[in-house]
Amino acid sequence: MAVIMVSVISGLFAGFGTGFAGLSAAVFIAPMLIAFLKVDSFSAIGIALASDVLASVASACNYRRYGNVNLRKNMILLVTVLVFAIIGSIIAYFFTAYEEGESIMGWWMIAATLVLGLKLLLFPGNRERARKGSEGLSDTLIMIGSGIYIGFVCGFQGTGGGLMLLFVLNILLGNEFKKAVGTSVSIMALTAFIGAASHFTLRGFPDIRLLILCIVFTFIGAEIASVIANKVRPEVLKRITGGMMSVAGIAMIIARFL
Repeated sequence: MAVIMVSVISGLFAGFGTGFAGLSAAVFIAPMLIAFLKVDSFSAIGIALASDVLASVASACNYRRYGNVNLRKNMILLVTVLVFAIIGSIIAYFFTAYEEGESIMGWWMIAATLVLGLKLLLFPGNRERARKGSEGLSDTLIMIGSGIYIGFVCGFQGTGGGLMLLFVLNILLGNEFKKAVGTSVSIMALTAFIGAASHFTLRGFPDIRLLILCIVFTFIGAEIASVIANKVRPEVLKRITGGMMSVAGIAMIIARFL
């Protein structure tokens, strides 16, 4: 019963986060599986990445239907993330000081969640950067640098890919919010597949019942949320997403000091 309850709750929350804001399923699934079901970190990350695949595909299809995906413009970011997701998965298997990396990544996730959440909540207006020819090199460097870090973290720890992609696409590269979310989940679908395949190849499949439950309910949550998200005005969606992320960020900070 505990397996079913944790899988359903974490899966639905993860799906809502993916559909509304392109968040990685691992933000919800991995810590809940570790905390409540005592699943080992490496397996929990693999399950979370596998749950991300169908959820991200479902979300990407719905965003693409409304013209809110732009992979061509961000192809450098996509390729870099994929390559370093594989590298991160391999290193995670052999890395012995995992707790240290997890702590560092945890604080980055909290900071990114809170900053982006407050930005979307307080300043939801569409303010894309004006494009100039001189920005081409700058954007390329941003995509390469961000792609290396995001890909490595996705493979190594399975957390934060969607959130960090949204941060890079929306704030650093100036993509409109819905396009940033749609592009983010499109990249995450590929990244999560590579990461999950790497994890399962290195250690084998985890508990099949747990894996299937998480995949199914994350998919359901993402399908519902992404349909709603594309029908809501960007400003409203930003405030809803920003509110959720701000509350989550504050709650995570409090939990860190308890």
